[in-house]
Amino acid sequence: MTLQQLNYIITISEIGSINRAAEKLYVSQPSLTSAIKELEKELGIVLFNRTGRGVTLTAEGVDFLPYARQVYGQYLNLMEKYGKGGERKQKFGVSCQHYSFAVKAFVEMVKAYDMAKYEFAIRETKTLSVISDVAQMHSEIGILYLSDFNRKALLKLLHANGLAFHHLINCNAYVYLWKGHPLANRESITFDDLAPYPCLSFEQGDDSSFYFSEEILSTNDYPRSIKTTDRATNLNLMTGLNGYTLCSGIICEELNGSDYIAVPYEADSNNPNSVMEVGYIVKNNAILSAMGERYIAEIKRYLGIEDQGSGNRD
Repeated sequence: MTLQQLNYIITISEIGSINRAAEKLYVSQPSLTSAIKELEKELGIVLFNRTGRGVTLTAEGVDFLPYARQVYGQYLNLMEKYGKGGERKQKFGVSCQHYSFAVKAFVEMVKAYDMAKYEFAIRETKTLSVISDVAQMHSEIGILYLSDFNRKALLKLLHANGLAFHHLINCNAYVYLWKGHPLANRESITFDDLAPYPCLSFEQGDDSSFYFSEEILSTNDYPRSIKTTDRATNLNLMTGLNGYTLCSGIICEELNGSDYIAVPYEADSNNPNSVMEVGYIVKNNAILSAMGERYIAEIKRYLGIEDQGSGNRD
């Protein structure tokens, strides 16, 4: 097995055509086909279904592809770090729960690079998709949080997917709402204070679970609630319906605007507070690319974290 063959497999899987993959890779179609057949023979499996409409991954190919991406991705990171480089277009992706600070850090990281020479992607998405994206190497880094409630379930899922969690910052719960909200001038807000207003939370899809909720205190019984899929809709509902969400209190006015505030959540005996441990996930023993290192540095700078090395839990 060679790195070249892994690159061939990744490229064919992305394009869905051996002919078009050969054009992109600057090799002849027979040579590409021969290289794939040699690898399939070596592995003792069939990687692609070949039809008149193109090629698709077999079940074995689907299972093999993440490993190919991981090995080849680490090779590219090593070459970027220690090699003389080349003309290849480096890719970098981040998947995150709906955090404006994660987007802000991405913006600052991208500014440091020539966008004509790189392919960037940021995906604000469901919790399970954040984990899947990093596990499948669609994204190099994922941003999410752990709490006393979800920690055991999520760490088990991360371990099963070969991922490590690195701590960034601990945050108490805040109530996020617009400045015109009737509760906006409070020094703190209790659960009972929130009863007349709709709680906004991000939809987690068919695989929804309390453990995947992006909002802290997700097990509380909210009399009014609305599910959304993006931050812009959340902000509109905060203004239009006096909605609110429970968050880390880390807000970015530059991206969300100055019309919204975070007020400390005041716990009581029936509705205690909880700590959000915000962090990032990567593949176990991953070598971060220069862009990955720059992205984490930008997050730490924005959060005011001194870089003393990253601890991990897997």
